[in-house]
Amino acid sequence: MFLKENENKRTFFYLFIFFILYFLPPGNKIIHSAILESFEMLLDYAKSHVLFCLIPAFFIAGAISVFINQNAILKYLGPNANKFISYTIASISGSILAVCSCTVLPLFKGIYKKGAGLGPAISFLYSGPAINILAMILSLKVLGFKLGVARIIGAIIFAFVIGIVMHLLFKKEDEVRFKDEKMFKFEISESRKLWQQIIFMVVMILILIFLNWAPSKGTLPVWDIIYKNKWIISGILLLILFLILGLWFKKDELNNWVFVTRDFALQIVPLLFFGILIAGFLLGRPGHMALIPNEWIIKLVGGNSLFSNFFASLSGALMYFATLTEIPILQGLIGAGMGYGPALALLLAGPSLSLPSIIVIWGELGAKKTLAYIFLVILMSTIVGWIVGMIIF
Repeated sequence: MFLKENENKRTFFYLFIFFILYFLPPGNKIIHSAILESFEMLLDYAKSHVLFCLIPAFFIAGAISVFINQNAILKYLGPNANKFISYTIASISGSILAVCSCTVLPLFKGIYKKGAGLGPAISFLYSGPAINILAMILSLKVLGFKLGVARIIGAIIFAFVIGIVMHLLFKKEDEVRFKDEKMFKFEISESRKLWQQIIFMVVMILILIFLNWAPSKGTLPVWDIIYKNKWIISGILLLILFLILGLWFKKDELNNWVFVTRDFALQIVPLLFFGILIAGFLLGRPGHMALIPNEWIIKLVGGNSLFSNFFASLSGALMYFATLTEIPILQGLIGAGMGYGPALALLLAGPSLSLPSIIVIWGELGAKKTLAYIFLVILMSTIVGWIVGMIIF
């Protein structure tokens, strides 16, 4: 039955691609520009994010699956865990990573497969791109105090509320999922002490953070000093990681880790790259022409109507923002006439979602859960942007 459903999905996918290619008008300059832009966007992503962002995230996700004690995941992030503790941990752990909506995917997949409940896993999925500390600080500095504070408060509340609502909507399905013992297919490693496991995970997370450290462009001198020395810091951390692996880990454990990491990559990368191509074809990179002209978007997000906030949320949910790039993009859009309410709506929806991430989440959670997550993000971003736009701006 499963194989039949899988073949049906594949057949539908091939038909979808065929009809797109069949009905594209030949010789149209806009179509040619959009196709070129889609590959340029994929090329930019591959150069800027795969080596230092996505690959470390895959190895962290593999380590979570292979080395982290499953009982700890179930205790703090499982469906029966204390809700306040589990959602707080999920939100905080996501916020320290400073990753984009695509890089957080393997980490989300790792904790979800290891035993995290749907609600806390979704809170982590949202908070990673939306609430990271550097984005908060730069939002305050670049976009102004009001918009920065509104983003911080809104994103923190969203991480809790969306996770809890997803838990309530799919509580029965999550309970069925945990009754299936086969979902936990990895052995629990007990060959290391807790402090060793913590150091190992912290070092890998720090490598991911410092490899992707972005400059503040003069607004935060301390951050810029770290940025100038990020390769030295990352190199030292990498040497520490190699020492840890050589001293604390067995060869068969490392082989298992590599195989699981590879499996994560094979599951996620094809869908992710396909999503980037589609996003590039429709919307393109900031400042570059694709199928949908940037001028149309700017005209539709002016003022503070309910529609402009909805359109900003929807656009943000489909666009791909690399880590922290949403801030200069919003700065330019506001200068071009974008309303502050729609700007907030885009800030709350954009970093946490993108068309590439939606495709990957769909493959992991299925249609119902993915559509519910998208609906909640867009609905809440629209309403909050509209209300805050009326009251504060």
